[in-house]
Parts: sequence; structure tokens; C-alpha cells
Amino acid sequence: MGTNEDTIGQKERKIVFVTVGTTLFDALVKAVDRKEVKHELFRRGYTDLLIQIGRGSYIPTKSEGEDGSVAVDYFTFSSSIADHLRSSSLVISHAGSGSIFESLRHRKALIVVVNEDLMDNHQIELAEELAERKHLYCARPQTLDHTIADMDLESLIPYPAGDAAPVAKLINRFLGFPDD
Repeated sequence: MGTNEDTIGQKERKIVFVTVGTTLFDALVKAVDRKEVKHELFRRGYTDLLIQIGRGSYIPTKSEGEDGSVAVDYFTFSSSIADHLRSSSLVISHAGSGSIFESLRHRKALIVVVNEDLMDNHQIELAEELAERKHLYCARPQTLDHTIADMDLESLIPYPAGDAAPVAKLINRFLGFPDD
């Protein structure tokens, strides 16, 4: 039998899950709601865009995806983000360390979008360091469509599960403690 019996006659679903965590990050929600971003996701074979908007006030445009684009849905909060992570093919996340590491632990392709409006944002350094190590892609709201267009998911390196030493070293460096 085929691998996707329930999708005969329709395209296999590839879900993009967007999370802002518990923060307010309307710039990210607006970015993924832009037609250029949705076009790039569709062009890359994604069928569904599920956006967790958190406490934000910007409401994305819902769509069934019948117009040659991705289907779009949203919600504010969920008791279990893990369920959404498991069903996704790609995660687009704010730069919170909890969301980043939970996505990496689930071995999901990940684009971290940095909130440049936050003052003294150490999250930028964490996201950029993990991007430099090729565990994820790092973007800004205004460059998200270009990041999606240019990403090569095969080049991403899975984050080594259970090894907190590199993260602890990174955090210590940010806090100004000497390397051991």
C-alpha cells in the first residue's frame, strides 16, 4: 500500500508551525502573513501554515489554501506545543531558548526569527551561534521570505541530544564568565 493512503488524490500535507511562545511578537505574525512568505512556503512544497499568535493583536488572514497558496490557520495558546511540533515539517519560531531547544529536540527544521524590538536581546546571540553551527536558520521579520527561498534543509546538522555543555559554555560566555 502507499505511504499516504488518506491523501490519495490530494497533496501530502507539509505543515509549517509558527510559534511566538508566551511573548508578544506581532512582527513575526505579520511577516508570515505576507504574501511573499506564503508564496515561498508554497513554492517549497508546504501546504499548511499554523500560527500561534500568543498575546499579539495582529490577526493573520485565514485561508483554505484553494487559491494556489498555503492553507492558513491560527490560535492564541495551546496546552501542548509538542503536538504541533510533532506534526510539522518546518518550525518558524521566536528566539526564546525554550522554543528553540524544544524544536531541535524534536529534530525539526527550524528558522528562528529574531525580535529586534527587545532591548538587551541575548536571544539574538544564541540564535546566531546555533545558526553558525548549522543547527537552524536565523532571520529577521523583513528577511523571512529570502531565508525560506534560500534555505537548504539538507545542510542542517541535528543538535546533539542531551549534551548541555555547549549551551552552558555559550551562556557562561554571554554572562561574562571565563571559559574553562
